[in-house]
Amino acid sequence: MKDNGVSRREMEKDYRAVEELTREAFWNVYKPGADEHYFVHEMRAHPDFIPELAFVLELDGRIVGNIMYTRAWLEDENGRRKEIVSCGPLCVDPAFQRHKLGKVLIEHSFAAARKMGYDVNVNFGNPGNYMSRGFVSCKRKNVCAFGWGNYPTALLVAELVPGALDGTPWMFIPSTAADCCEDAAAVEAFDAFFPPKEKAWAPSQEEFYIYSHSSVVR
Repeated sequence: MKDNGVSRREMEKDYRAVEELTREAFWNVYKPGADEHYFVHEMRAHPDFIPELAFVLELDGRIVGNIMYTRAWLEDENGRRKEIVSCGPLCVDPAFQRHKLGKVLIEHSFAAARKMGYDVNVNFGNPGNYMSRGFVSCKRKNVCAFGWGNYPTALLVAELVPGALDGTPWMFIPSTAADCCEDAAAVEAFDAFFPPKEKAWAPSQEEFYIYSHSSVVR
């Protein structure tokens, strides 16, 4: 690979290519099939979507990666809220994975988010994909989810500005943008507009099940 590509803002003409890429990148990874491409499609119309932080990565004129963001919040025990960002989906064409293209997208989007005044990014994901990108366990930053004192293994925190979180207990309040994926019929109807692909089990599905159904307790 000659270089790490060119990152730029997503444009309307990119929508279909990004959805096709997202489908390919996530197919059979976390579940048989995928719903992330439907999430991407619906996210763009959600009020929490941040179009200024939707980026694609091009190599020789071909989109091989993308990252998108929504607004999210941290709420303290007194009900005070802090607006933050949450990234995802982040995907790279399977043919170009392991070339640090995800790193390029994360660093580019982090810089853009900082310029917009955001200082914290919280998202759910496979820790192995994010630890080298500045993310740490939510417990290290005292950020809970689904109940005070609960620190999900897959909940990851990155301070875009060092020291942005001072140890104050926070509850993560995600956007509702991903709720659309709970409509299985809508996901299947949307997927019908893409070339047929076989749904299958993969070890990565069990791995993510473990991460997403466990918590850090010490």
